[in-house]
Amino acid sequence: MTFTNRFESRVALITGGAQGLGKAIATRILEEGGTVVIGDRDEGLSAELVTLLSKGGRDGRVSCIPMDIADESSVQAAFKEVFDRFGRLDILVNAAGIVGPNNLKVAEVPTGGFQEVIAINLLGSFLVTKHAIPYMEKGDYGRILLIASIAGKEGNAGMAAYSTSKAGVIGLVKSAGKEYAETNITVNALAPAVIRTQMVDSMEAAQVKYMTDKIPMKRCGDLSEVAALAAWIVSEESSFNTGFTFDLTGGRAVY
Repeated sequence: MTFTNRFESRVALITGGAQGLGKAIATRILEEGGTVVIGDRDEGLSAELVTLLSKGGRDGRVSCIPMDIADESSVQAAFKEVFDRFGRLDILVNAAGIVGPNNLKVAEVPTGGFQEVIAINLLGSFLVTKHAIPYMEKGDYGRILLIASIAGKEGNAGMAAYSTSKAGVIGLVKSAGKEYAETNITVNALAPAVIRTQMVDSMEAAQVKYMTDKIPMKRCGDLSEVAALAAWIVSEESSFNTGFTFDLTGGRAVY
């Protein structure tokens, strides 16, 4: 079920929006009346998605922008362009991220691989949050949603880099949420278990089995389930939630 006009007049920037979780969330917000800008490093894939989503009278409400969340100048330029174009920024969903080295013990993880995961998943989350808030303050309204992971709460063996980066995202959300709690800007996170995406499909099969076996429902989450919860978190309805990490784990996390 979707709500026809829940995001009418709202402008949302979705990083990593060309595929996976970001694509599903961008589509849901668009379906509910929002204006969506897809920020992604893959300009070709982003353009293809814009063409697809523009059908059905949505032309003008969906566009894309090149964006590397690990590069501060790229982040700054993207936010400025969005604000210059629309005069507002209401919603930020940071779905950009990588898994990095997996199915490896910590002593086997390449240092460069660890650093890359931290740069994209954690530093990138910090940068987009840092540079989104001043624009949201101009409109006295904002919803920031960072994609974390159950790995950031519990740790996944074989995924030291990823687990560390997502634990950092959760810590960032706790701090930023409290800092802006007296404003009309909320900062929250979503911590899914395994969601069947292209990113998961690229992982080692043994690693995916390890994670799926921990889920009491014994299945992966669906992209539509992610989009449904994310859409509520970034809506006006979620006005008394900030600094919180929402679980989407099929029963794995019950605390």
